[in-house]
Amino acid sequence: MEKVSEQYERMKAGKSYHFDDFLYEKQKECAKSLSKINALPFGNKKREKLLKKLFANLGDKSVIKEGLRCNFGFNISIGENCYFNYNVTILDSFAVEIGNNVFIAPNAVISAVTHPLEAENRHCIKGEKIIIEDDIWIGAGAIILPGVKIGKGAVIGAGAVVTKDIAPKTVAVGIPAKEIKKIQ
Repeated sequence: MEKVSEQYERMKAGKSYHFDDFLYEKQKECAKSLSKINALPFGNKKREKLLKKLFANLGDKSVIKEGLRCNFGFNISIGENCYFNYNVTILDSFAVEIGNNVFIAPNAVISAVTHPLEAENRHCIKGEKIIIEDDIWIGAGAIILPGVKIGKGAVIGAGAVVTKDIAPKTVAVGIPAKEIKKIQ
């Protein structure tokens, strides 16, 4: 069994942490895996094996197109029948849970990480878990920020910046994203 660092344990527990050698090595491992993954076309069996190894969970029939970026991978859980288009970025210094039937358009960013506002404390990494429930559509270039929960069946418009929870079966657009419509 691999020996882990105190900062890794803090990260996994959802507490603020500092970067250390162990986490730096884990990010390097992730970057190497992503280089291999993104060099192979989606649908390639070797690529699928590498993706399953990278994530905490990758559900059946999920498709992840080229250009994927993430910090670690092991903090990301993806359900079944999901589709991530080109250049999706997931900053997973904290847990990111993605349900079933989630469709993410190109260039979307899901960021579970932030830093304190005070300059002297910015070396500290903070964040909060992101939950994206089932049957969600996230539009091109949308940004999902730390601590957000997107309810089942919601639609996030292209370019929206989601700073707070979005109710189920709701369309949310804008900066910051606002709920503009209920879905029947």
